[in-house]
Amino acid sequence: MKWTDTYAIAEALYDKFPDVDPAGVRFTDLRRWVLELDGFADAPERSGEKILEAIQQAWIQEAE
Repeated sequence: MKWTDTYAIAEALYDKFPDVDPAGVRFTDLRRWVLELDGFADAPERSGEKILEAIQQAWIQEAE
């Protein structure tokens, strides 16, 4: 997965953290959790606020 794979990342986060409310996750934690996902292989410095926001929104939709 790469940073631009927002929906795949959101699904993986939902599977790994089913009891977490994604709306309350800080971007610093979200970034760290994405970097720790199995199958994630992208440069840490390529993440930014817009990408993290898109991932968080996709995760919120996945949780609904």
